[in-house]
Amino acid sequence: MFPSLGFGIGLRSEHYDDVLADASGCDWFEAISENYMDTGGRPLWVLERVRRDRPVALHGVGLSIGGTDPLDRRYLANLRALVDRIDPALVTDHLCWTGVNGRSLYDLLPLPYTDESLAHVIERVRVVQHQLGRRLVLENPSTYLAYRHSTISEWDFIAALATESDCGILLDVNNVYVSSYNVGFDPVRYIDAIPRDRVAQIHLAGFSDMGAYLFDTHSAPVSREVWALYAHAVHRFGRVSTLVEWDADIPSFARVCAEAAHARAIAEEIDAVACRTAAHAA
Repeated sequence: MFPSLGFGIGLRSEHYDDVLADASGCDWFEAISENYMDTGGRPLWVLERVRRDRPVALHGVGLSIGGTDPLDRRYLANLRALVDRIDPALVTDHLCWTGVNGRSLYDLLPLPYTDESLAHVIERVRVVQHQLGRRLVLENPSTYLAYRHSTISEWDFIAALATESDCGILLDVNNVYVSSYNVGFDPVRYIDAIPRDRVAQIHLAGFSDMGAYLFDTHSAPVSREVWALYAHAVHRFGRVSTLVEWDADIPSFARVCAEAAHARAIAEEIDAVACRTAAHAA
């Protein structure tokens, strides 16, 4: 259902020169949609050059698919124009809301998980997919609180949303771990509840340990715990397109690529063990 892109990293301006010089260590790149929607010049030129040689996913932060304000038609028109220009392998955003009454709060805020909220988001996803002319893929957010009146678990909400709206899931394994620590649930149970055929992409990233909670900063290497959870996800979903995000305290291009290479090594080892097990059983 979804393309298998391999192992990639986020396209960041700090690495433009490195990417243009030699991107052989990365199978694909993910670009933040809003950084290229209302601009031209070098950023868009770089994105087009990268897209010429590699698959690209467009990853948005401003759709506010769970918001109560009407969907922003100008935003959708600009996104559609970028989609038509770049022809990305995937178009993704976050299962969240970002503002109210026309004011952006510049954050990815969690939804209450209720039947009413689910019906609301399903309808909005259908509208967006119609406007874009392609399937939308939504990412589970990092959360720092839970609503008392939620009646559905986050994993069941996401599974139902994907099934009913025919959208895909961007499974952020780091976010699963961060949220499980902050809110209190079993991250393995979360992974096991996600339908296999709906996972289009996996995200990996680093967090900051604030003591009482984990903060999803994308400013550090992937943690040992998240690597273990990723291995479990690979066992369940197979070799889904995997991407490493590093958005603050950004190190060298080679260092970020090394994180993607580690993800590749984990997936390849799991594949090798499965092949040996199958051969032994035969």
